[in-house]
Amino acid sequence: GDKPGPLDRRNQAFTNWNTDAFGWQESTDPLYKTIPFFLGVRPGVAYGIFLDNTFRSSFDFGKSERDAYSFGADDGELDYYFFYGPEPARVIEQYTALTGRTPLPPLWTLGYQQCRYSYYPEARVREIADTFLQKKIPVDTIYLDIDYQQENRPFTVDREKFPHFEQMIADLGKQGIKVIAITDMHLKYEKGYAPYEIGLKGDHFVKNPDGSVYVGAVWPGPSVFPDFTRGESTRRYWGDLYKDFVAAGIRGFWNDMNEPAVFERRDKTMPLDVVHRVAMPDGSERKTDHREIHNVYGFENVQATYEGMLRLQPDRRPFVLTRAAYAGAQRYSATWTGDNSSSWNHLRMSVANLLNMGASGYANVGADIGGYWGSPLPDVLTRWMELGAFNPIYRNHTAKGTANQEPWVHGPEHEAIRKRYIELRYRLLPYIYTAFEENSRTGMPVMRAMFVEFPNDTGVLDNGAEYMFGHDILVAPQTWEFLPEITVTLPKGGWYDYWSGARVEGGKALEVKSQIDVLPLYVREGAIIPQQPVVQNTDQKPEGPLELRVYPSTTSTQKCEGSLYQDDGATFAYKKGEENILRLNFSCTVAGDGVTLKTEQKGGFRPWWTEVEVRVFGADHAAREVTAGGSAVESQYDAQAKTVTFRVPAEGLRGEIKINY
Repeated sequence: GDKPGPLDRRNQAFTNWNTDAFGWQESTDPLYKTIPFFLGVRPGVAYGIFLDNTFRSSFDFGKSERDAYSFGADDGELDYYFFYGPEPARVIEQYTALTGRTPLPPLWTLGYQQCRYSYYPEARVREIADTFLQKKIPVDTIYLDIDYQQENRPFTVDREKFPHFEQMIADLGKQGIKVIAITDMHLKYEKGYAPYEIGLKGDHFVKNPDGSVYVGAVWPGPSVFPDFTRGESTRRYWGDLYKDFVAAGIRGFWNDMNEPAVFERRDKTMPLDVVHRVAMPDGSERKTDHREIHNVYGFENVQATYEGMLRLQPDRRPFVLTRAAYAGAQRYSATWTGDNSSSWNHLRMSVANLLNMGASGYANVGADIGGYWGSPLPDVLTRWMELGAFNPIYRNHTAKGTANQEPWVHGPEHEAIRKRYIELRYRLLPYIYTAFEENSRTGMPVMRAMFVEFPNDTGVLDNGAEYMFGHDILVAPQTWEFLPEITVTLPKGGWYDYWSGARVEGGKALEVKSQIDVLPLYVREGAIIPQQPVVQNTDQKPEGPLELRVYPSTTSTQKCEGSLYQDDGATFAYKKGEENILRLNFSCTVAGDGVTLKTEQKGGFRPWWTEVEVRVFGADHAAREVTAGGSAVESQYDAQAKTVTFRVPAEGLRGEIKINY
């Protein structure tokens, strides 16, 4: 779940109680989310246990008693599930079949996202957008934090700071930039404020034990809180509050502070005796206190937001970002690791944190790139921008009072490196989107711990420093300061250096020279990676061919495989029939002195490309002949990268392609 520290949890104990954990560090517990699920992994066998109990829960992994672990909760039923693998991937598949999987996200949310607390006034937002466009640095999203609101009241706009708010949203949209706006669930306790008045009339707020409305201090001052446990009626009330923002063209919403966080209290949340009214299947209500509801409050908040967006725009995929969650919230929202710090330490910790979330069913996750609290050193921000390109969510975010953190700060050298990795993110969007589609079907995380992909390789079993991004790309970031070299441990088998194309034998540690502009990336032997030309945002049609990077095995016994999934990236049309999707499965075989590439195609969706560039790695010399569908194709050989490259029309993929050496 949402816990800092290494992947191996032995000799540790944890508490699950959603907490506003500003300034958290390695030993901070609990954090923002409650996901009471864990994996037990040994070579050759894996299992999982999920304790489905929303009260404060605890897990002791051998800290109290060396040879035993225990788990339990303060109250409620002892209701838990056991999942047998034997592979970790199978455990995750079963767990997400129970708790739900992440819906296929809008394509634009996989692009680069720029955020801070806060971009204001309106002129500053426009300046940020214009600078990205002028510098030709790709970007899809700009966030608005609480300062766009009138006196921090959700669902309002400060017309002094944003006099042309709706026009700004429209203008940014024309530039291909989408806006995500924060909408916290604490509503100002104030007569005349419409969300409060409507909610009070509908009896939608959390109550004190004496029946009065509970009031707590948060950003707007005295605030009230929707009681989402009341079910459909309160969720609908909350979702309808988005009507004007959705109509204005805001594309996503950010539900923060929903642990719930409350100021001026030592426990930083609601009193435990506040009353929630739980809607029952027979239409009655069951009253309970905050001890039972606290950990699912954020879950129910984002469910209401997601359903509201879906109701307002039924054929557009919603995007919701949450800070607090319970197991299963992945059905409704993406999430991030909360208020981290601008340090090497938090850069390093982000890797294991995100791997833990992915293994716990939460695939669409990210960390505040550059760190939320503090101002990162130039090298820290650059390294984090490189690493962030290989996180599921690629969002740069920082706090009020910190230094600017956009890609162009710190001078032209750092800007060029950061731009390069943002562009690489966009080149890899076909591969990334395909990984998200796989996740939506199977629950397999996009960012995968090594033990998930290589459960029988004891050399990488507890490796939390490196990870797989999708099925085929290994990421080995430098997360320690001043190291002239970093140690990369590759799993057994053959690998290719993504940058040089050189083949490397796995099963051993490599010493790789540290370079500020190089994030070590390796592609597993037998992979086919789809890429596209760089675009400035996902609204822009790529100009040029689809690229297939083919990494053949050196043995004829191992097939070379890859896949590509395409649809319109925005609607639910993909659920309505094969004509709305395109699924390509690639395979290649090595036989004698040649490589044969085949493609299976499903679905009738028309993609953006009309031509395909195939780049085959591991070639010791130029190809003697390349044919597609029996016709000769001209090819080029790069002796340094050991690649044979050629182009075929898109329909050329339907027949066999043969490369004879």
